[in-house]
Amino acid sequence: MRRPALALPSWLPVDGYILALLATVGLAALLPATGSAATVADAAATGAVSFLFFLYGARLSTAEAMAGLRHWRLHVTVLACTFVLFPLLGLASRGLVPYVLPGGLYTGVLFLCLVPSTIQSSIAFTSIARGNVAAAICAGSFSSLVGIVVTPLLAALLLDGEGPGVSGGALVSIVCQLLLPFLAGQVLRRWIGGFLTRHKKVLGLVDRGSILLVVYSAFSAGVSAGIWHQVSPLRLLVLLGVLGLLLAVMLILTSYGSRKLGFGRADRIAITFAGSKKSLAAGLPMASVLFGAQAGLAVLPLMLFHQMQLMVCAVLAKRYAARAEADGPEAGRPADVPEGDGPAETHDGEPVGAGEPR
Repeated sequence: MRRPALALPSWLPVDGYILALLATVGLAALLPATGSAATVADAAATGAVSFLFFLYGARLSTAEAMAGLRHWRLHVTVLACTFVLFPLLGLASRGLVPYVLPGGLYTGVLFLCLVPSTIQSSIAFTSIARGNVAAAICAGSFSSLVGIVVTPLLAALLLDGEGPGVSGGALVSIVCQLLLPFLAGQVLRRWIGGFLTRHKKVLGLVDRGSILLVVYSAFSAGVSAGIWHQVSPLRLLVLLGVLGLLLAVMLILTSYGSRKLGFGRADRIAITFAGSKKSLAAGLPMASVLFGAQAGLAVLPLMLFHQMQLMVCAVLAKRYAARAEADGPEAGRPADVPEGDGPAETHDGEPVGAGEPR
């Protein structure tokens, strides 16, 4: 198969879209939008966020998600990891303030712990590791769907008094900018689903461009507000250490916890990858609505965690695959998936290429 023209070398451990995000942050630092340009950028970002969630709704196959309910124990486990264990660890990191983490970065770490799981990277790594791909698809879809409602509610509950806080107006904005477009996409999916499937490559570029616009607007506001003076190189190194510890703890809890709960090997792999990761594609638009001008600092932990989880889970998936190869061909077969279950369209529920590996 011919390599795409813009593909990065296979030895480079950095996701190409992360490089684009970092370049956008650099552009915002050097040439931030100010005055009337900032007003235009903010309005464009608001429209982009609504359009993104409209596409999420139009892509998510309700029938496939409902079909996955028969494996409810796995999905409940992933949801508990995403919306219970992660937030508890985020709250525990409050003890690092102010000596290890400043308040603004702690708010970002806590917000990171509240966003839903990924879909595409969970599927990709589960497939590489010979896990239950169908379960990973459904688990990621459920997490994204639940996160549209649960993430803002958790943010309102847990971020009260932390950083900018989450006001009632922000929750109204969440409904208008995220939930209503998502529901509109679900309603119109019957008529536009085929069009989206035929043009998924072009729409993938629209997804990426929309998120880059959100990042530029958020970080421009942060530069104009002077919040980046709070983040020194040493603070960034410390933040990387905290995020690495968070990822390691979640990987251990999902791996050994799923074993203790009696799941088979294929299901344990799906739980490990779906339950230990967070979605940059869903988190960035939510942060822009919840935090406004302070979204730049609030999403920095999420951006760093996203790249870290890709690099670590890529290595972990290959080790799972090598172990399955050594154990024999039956080791990687998801035996507890009902006959006839198979992978669904991986573009449903999350924008193709929005920071996630194919």
